[in-house]
Amino acid sequence: IGIPLGILAAVRRDTFIDFIARIFAVVGQAIPSFWMGLILILLFSLKLGWLPTSGRGSWQQLVMPVLTIGLFSMAAITRQSRSSMLEVLNTDYIRTARAKGAKELIVLFYHAFRNAMLPVSTMVGLEIGHLLGGSVITETVFGWPGIGKLAVDAIYARDYPLVQAVVIISATVFVLVNLLVDMSYSLIDPRIKLS
Repeated sequence: IGIPLGILAAVRRDTFIDFIARIFAVVGQAIPSFWMGLILILLFSLKLGWLPTSGRGSWQQLVMPVLTIGLFSMAAITRQSRSSMLEVLNTDYIRTARAKGAKELIVLFYHAFRNAMLPVSTMVGLEIGHLLGGSVITETVFGWPGIGKLAVDAIYARDYPLVQAVVIISATVFVLVNLLVDMSYSLIDPRIKLS
């Protein structure tokens, strides 16, 4: 959601869509994950009664944890996508492509999108670390059994080998995802060669 929203905000710069996307990005990054989880529980579970507060088994029990853990990353990716796309749209080769008579969709998706995605893909790789760290809070708030809740329970039980295993697994996943992101640069931008 963050990438298309950022691109749409850049293409429709200084319009109502851009204003809403910027407000969403700022508010999404300003609200801490644990507070967002508690507000979602208060609003959608206790006040409105639409969603269950915790547990697992149905899609309804996934909505609030997914929003809680994903909102910060979505807002950060929206901001990065918008700023990268705005930077690319103001370059000479985009003006040249438009002057040659290329259709706007070709200019946006063939010329601008690929060049704007390098910093965004870096941001996506770094956000994996936030998602891994945010899972500790989200799984604790919503009572989900996962690697984050396992780490918290291991800390309370003073099970240090288990804490070390969780940290090693999380660090390995983070390093592998960032390695894949770095390797994908040559697919996104053909000027970059793997050595």
